[in-house]
Amino acid sequence: MANVNNVANYFLSKTIDEEDSKITNLKLQKLLYYAQGFHLALFEKELFTEEIEAWMHGPVSPAAYQQFKKFGANIIPCDECNEKFDEIFSQEQIELLDEVYDIFGQFSGWKLRNMTHEEPTWINNKDTANIISKDEMKEYFKTRVA
Repeated sequence: MANVNNVANYFLSKTIDEEDSKITNLKLQKLLYYAQGFHLALFEKELFTEEIEAWMHGPVSPAAYQQFKKFGANIIPCDECNEKFDEIFSQEQIELLDEVYDIFGQFSGWKLRNMTHEEPTWINNKDTANIISKDEMKEYFKTRVA
């Protein structure tokens, strides 16, 4: 099974040839949230085991946040884009990650933040920085793929 940093690196690798499509930590956190949510809904299992929590600026993977916080609000370089993603992810997972990136990667981190602030998974957990349960994510994202 992949870990959250494998997924993060996959998204970062998508920006190598796209001059105007760079990723900040804020944007990356939301892409990770959407990837996990849609994976849970479509495949009935998690994409990565690390938790996602409801923080002030939306859903966040604390593990990925710690990995990339040194970049602050700046663009994250793709230092580990040489991973062999086809050895980490199945073809179905790569297709899902590509779709998540194609749909949500076009938005800024702040736009994604605002979008997640409208979703029950964040709203229901925002006051105490609770973990957003994978079951709650799965049930919500099932409503988005119907």
